[in-house]
Amino acid sequence: MPEKLPPSVDTVDTTYLESLTGYNAQRAALKVIAIFLDRMAVYGFRPVDFSVISLITHNPGITSRQLCAALDILPPNLVAMIDTLERRELIVRKPHPRDGRAFGLHLTTTGKKLMRDAEITASELESHATQRLSATERKSLHRLLQKIYL
Repeated sequence: MPEKLPPSVDTVDTTYLESLTGYNAQRAALKVIAIFLDRMAVYGFRPVDFSVISLITHNPGITSRQLCAALDILPPNLVAMIDTLERRELIVRKPHPRDGRAFGLHLTTTGKKLMRDAEITASELESHATQRLSATERKSLHRLLQKIYL
């Protein structure tokens, strides 16, 4: 009697995985991050670097403690990022006006120019990554994702 062949798969069934929020969020994130890494390489930014400098851009004088809280970053991890941004002459630390122990973080002129360009690139890459969504769908997606983590 001939040996029975094991089953084979012609079409992969991903139905169960596609029913999971985490799976869908991760797949979407991987797609967007791949585009981000490619387009932001010219600025020397990883996603977390861009998030940090973006918050400094839109919140001049923000403290390291505030950055950690806003981005859920551990202080030791942030210190190295801040030091790197400072060495690149993109930001400067200035004494905080109300807390003598803290420093506010501010963009330099170089940092402001770089971020103007980087934010244009970020907007363009987001449009590219979500080109199959309407503007309303993009806003809905953002709102729904934020309901999970905010």
